[in-house]
Amino acid sequence: MTISDAAATPSAAEQSTPTPPVAKKVPVERTHHGDTFVDNYEWLREKESPEVVAHLNAEQAYTDAVTAGQEQLRQDIFNEIKNRTQETDLSVPSRKDDWWYYARMVEGKAYGIQCRVAASSEGTLADWTPPLVEPGVDVPGEQILLDGNVEAEGKPFFSLGGAAVTRDGNLYAYAVDNAGDELFTVHIKDLRTGELLEDTIENVFYGITFSPDGTTLFYMVADDSWRPYQVKTHVLGTPVSSDEVIYQEDDVAMWTGFDLSADRRHLMVSIGCSEFSETRLLDFAAPEKGLQTLIPRSAEILYDAETFLVDGVEKILLTHDRDAVNSMVSLVDAAEFSKPVAEQHWDTVVAHDPSVRINGASVTATHMVVSLRKDTIERIQVTALEGLGTAAQAAAVEPVFDEELYTASMGGSEYESPVIRLVYTSDFTPPRVYDYVLPVGEAGGELLLRKETPVLGGYRSEDYIATREWATASDGTKVPLSVLRRADLVQDGNNAGVVYGYGSYEVSMDPGFGVPRLSLLDRGVVFVIAHVRGGGEMGRPWYEDGKKLTKKNTFTDFVAATDWLAQSGWVDPARIAAMGGSAGGLLMGAVANLAPEKYAAVVAQVPFVDALTTILDPELPLSALEWEEWGNPITDPEVYKYMKDYTPYENVRAVAYPKIAAVTSFNDTRVLYVEPAKWVQELRAVSTGSEPIVMKIEMDGGHGGASGRYEGWKTRAWDYAFLADALGATKLR
Repeated sequence: MTISDAAATPSAAEQSTPTPPVAKKVPVERTHHGDTFVDNYEWLREKESPEVVAHLNAEQAYTDAVTAGQEQLRQDIFNEIKNRTQETDLSVPSRKDDWWYYARMVEGKAYGIQCRVAASSEGTLADWTPPLVEPGVDVPGEQILLDGNVEAEGKPFFSLGGAAVTRDGNLYAYAVDNAGDELFTVHIKDLRTGELLEDTIENVFYGITFSPDGTTLFYMVADDSWRPYQVKTHVLGTPVSSDEVIYQEDDVAMWTGFDLSADRRHLMVSIGCSEFSETRLLDFAAPEKGLQTLIPRSAEILYDAETFLVDGVEKILLTHDRDAVNSMVSLVDAAEFSKPVAEQHWDTVVAHDPSVRINGASVTATHMVVSLRKDTIERIQVTALEGLGTAAQAAAVEPVFDEELYTASMGGSEYESPVIRLVYTSDFTPPRVYDYVLPVGEAGGELLLRKETPVLGGYRSEDYIATREWATASDGTKVPLSVLRRADLVQDGNNAGVVYGYGSYEVSMDPGFGVPRLSLLDRGVVFVIAHVRGGGEMGRPWYEDGKKLTKKNTFTDFVAATDWLAQSGWVDPARIAAMGGSAGGLLMGAVANLAPEKYAAVVAQVPFVDALTTILDPELPLSALEWEEWGNPITDPEVYKYMKDYTPYENVRAVAYPKIAAVTSFNDTRVLYVEPAKWVQELRAVSTGSEPIVMKIEMDGGHGGASGRYEGWKTRAWDYAFLADALGATKLR
């Protein structure tokens, strides 16, 4: 059948039984390490081809037809999300220099409105108390910086990729994406007049900031494979064509980014991969010295750096893995970095602990703030700078919360502030914003609640329960699970269940509140988050044991989590579905091949299911950057063989697959649409079952799908309706 046949209008008799589009087969041989793989659908990569576009539209038409019966359920779930959300709302203002910055959302509007009001500057604690902003109430002196709804008008897509304000508060730079490809156009607005400057910079990647004097804008540029590799400077009022490259990274396996130091005296350029890194500093007081390297990448140390002054002496706070697999924190005089690493003197600030993962450390004018993970939970500790790294170092203080499973993370703070902003949440506690008063002597240490996100529709946290359970993997490893359910659910073995997972890049699936998930729980679904190896929930070794040549542990851990749920007494084993996205989509493809009989349905969101093809081609977006995660199959035959043994597209087999939905976007630059497009074709061609396999494609979206909160809710409603329908869990309890 040709593409035109697939896209043709069916007859009246055919309309009752939708026919999936069948892509033509164009065999392409790919040979590596003496192994040849024949790929019949690689031609679908031709994004500009009208034939490819016609095929993708035919896929969406088929999906619409197959899932038409779920439309009411999708609308119900969308309405439940909408009715639980306070649509007119504001964020808690955050202070920067002489202004309080915040965002407001308005009912019926899809995008945020960025605002600010003037702050007091008398230097008291009261000056760091954010102004009270209330939904629907005008804020005296409010200034609108950017209305995303105005910016998005008439555009197929809108995303704000970053913003920056000059220290004097006069200029506002913002980056806009109208395609979903994560390449932005930067505009600069004069906040005194409301007019845009003539300076417009195209094809910018994430990351923009002004120099302290406000005359220069720093920004990132990505190469043709969407790898950020250049840091450039734009002097306001000069042609963009004359912008200078102050750093370029030519190693295709390294990622580059930048930030300002906490005290904003340095531009900090970070280059790295998942296994080692390098930081280079530009001193704004002496820019003629150029970028100065702290620890070179040749030392093969994975580290983050923060620079600050102590009694006029430049100090560097290092979070590093030197002789510390879970990382530790050291304090180093900046002068030490002129010596070879082996000769440098580093004072220990936070010693290595095999049971504690140090995520990072930053500073305020008075305290060090450390983000760490212990017993799977992310938390914050603070220590006074006075005496840091000496025998007189003060004990760390940690804000105390009353839930067992929660997440406490930094929400940003000003260097001179006597408080730090914290964001707290759990699976059933909506996000709370706190200001934590930094302890000084016997004073301080208070948590000041600034806001708890309202949840409407009669939501009560006590109606739900989250527990920590443990599955046993095939090699005996205990895998932590977060098990979420309604409190009134009966453990009678008749309920439906969904297992969710990710398990890559040391990313942790931490406890966090989600309004959309309530719609599944309220239909009697037991929702299990499987904290599989490859993630970071149990520290760095947990990650190391689920990457490269141990990647299969991620997949078998997920199957073990499914087995735990099937045997828990909570669900009917025949009513379990799986869901995951991006690298978690690869997980979905792998478990569908490993154990298709264990799942009634699988939702694979922007799934990385053709991983080997992608990583074998360093010209493809972000491909070479993946070598440190999966291994390099181009140069290593063992990695090639190992990956070929699990990559989903190449391991589709003649078994009865469950209902599968691959959800993707045409302009996704992280996981190209072609991966799920090829995978779906192969599944349909090989599966011995009769369950529908569909591909939902957003033609105007990126890696996160369509833009705007309402479109996001529709996407989540689509995913959950597909699962609930497959599980027979369509009715509210």
